[in-house]
Amino acid sequence: MDDDNHQDEWSLETLAIRAGHQRTFEQEHSEPIFPTSSFVYESAAEAARKFGGQEPGNVYSRFTNPTVHTFERRLAALESGERCVATSSGMSAILSTALALLSAGDEIVASRSLFGSTVSLFDKYLGKFGITTRYVELSNVSAWEAAITPKTRLLFAETPSNPLSEIADIPALAALAKRHNALLAIDNCFLTPALQQPLALGADLVIHSATKYLDGQGRAVGGAVVGSHALLEEVFGVVRTCGPCLSPFNAWIFTKGLETLSLRMNAHCENALTLARWLDAHPAVTQVFYSGLEGHPQHGLAKQQQKGFGAVLGFEVKGGQEGAWQVIDATRMLSITGNLGDVKTTITHPATTTHGRLSDTQKEVAGIAPGLVRVAVGLESQQDIQRDLARGLDILAG
Repeated sequence: MDDDNHQDEWSLETLAIRAGHQRTFEQEHSEPIFPTSSFVYESAAEAARKFGGQEPGNVYSRFTNPTVHTFERRLAALESGERCVATSSGMSAILSTALALLSAGDEIVASRSLFGSTVSLFDKYLGKFGITTRYVELSNVSAWEAAITPKTRLLFAETPSNPLSEIADIPALAALAKRHNALLAIDNCFLTPALQQPLALGADLVIHSATKYLDGQGRAVGGAVVGSHALLEEVFGVVRTCGPCLSPFNAWIFTKGLETLSLRMNAHCENALTLARWLDAHPAVTQVFYSGLEGHPQHGLAKQQQKGFGAVLGFEVKGGQEGAWQVIDATRMLSITGNLGDVKTTITHPATTTHGRLSDTQKEVAGIAPGLVRVAVGLESQQDIQRDLARGLDILAG
C-alpha cells in the first residue's frame, strides 16, 4: 500500500511523514534512494513510449527520478499545491520560474526587502534579457499597485523579509495580482508550510530554498517551486531542458528533514521569541526586528496569516559596523555563517555578507544598516544562546 492513499484525511504533521512515498515491489518502509542517471526498458517500443510521453515512467534523472518525485509530492501536499518541481538550489528555483513564465519586455514588481542574490538575479541577469524589475516597500500595498504597469507579469515577495522581519499582506497582494492579470510568487523558506501556506492565502506560486528549514540541519543545497499543474509544467520544462535539477541524494535528505518539520519549527519559534524579548531589553540593542514582538508594526497581520513567527530575527546595536562585528566576533558557540535554517544558531552581518553585493543606496533603501546583526535562532539552550551574545553586547553597553 502506498503511504499517500489517504492523504486527503491527514493533518500537516502526518503529511510531512507519510505523503509522497510510493512503495516499490521491495515493500520498503523507509523511502529509498535511487542514485542512477538513467533507466532501462524491456523493449525499444517501451523506450519510445516513455521518451515520447505516451506512457508514464522514468527517462533520465535530470527530470525524472523516483527519489526526487517523492520529495516533490510530499512538499506539494504540505503546501496544498497541485504540483512541485524540485531544483538544485533556491536561487535556481527563482531563475527557473522567471525563465518559464516571463519574456523580454515583461516586468516584475518585487519587494525591496529581498535576499541580495535575488536582487542581483533580477537586475543583472534578467535585466540583460529585457525584463525590468521595480522595487517597492513590502508592507505598502498602495506602492505595489502604483508600480504595476500593463507589462507587469509577476509580483514577487519574501515574507517575512530577510533580515528585518517585515510582513507582506499575502491576500491583498494576491487580489492585486489577479486584478492586473499578473502572478504572485511568495518565497516561503523562512516559515515553511508548517507556519504559513501562501497558496491558501491566494498566491499562485511558492518558492523554497530547501537548503533552509525543509532540511533543517544544514546538510544539502536544493530548491523547489509549488503551484498549479499548468504553471509548474512550464517550470518543469525549464528544469528538463536547462538542467538545474535536484540530486536524488539531496532529495532524500530533504524528504527525511520534512518528517520533523512541525516539531522543529515550533521549537525554533519558541526559542526565537524568547531571544527577541531578551534582546529588546538589552541596553546595547537599539532595535529588534521580529514580528513576534507585540511592538512590531505588523504583529497583528503576522498573527492572522502565520501559525508562528519563525526563527530569524535582526537587531541593531550601538556603534555601527564596529559594534556589530564586536558582538559577532565575541561569540564562542554561535556559528558565524551567512546560512540559516539549521538546528545550530547562526549569526552574520548582513551588510557585508548576505546583502554585501548591494550598493550603499540599495542597502539604505532596504534597511540594511551598518549596525544590523542577523541571528537565525537554533535549538540550543536559550540560556547558552543568550550567554554567548552577552559577551559582546555587555561590553558595548559599557
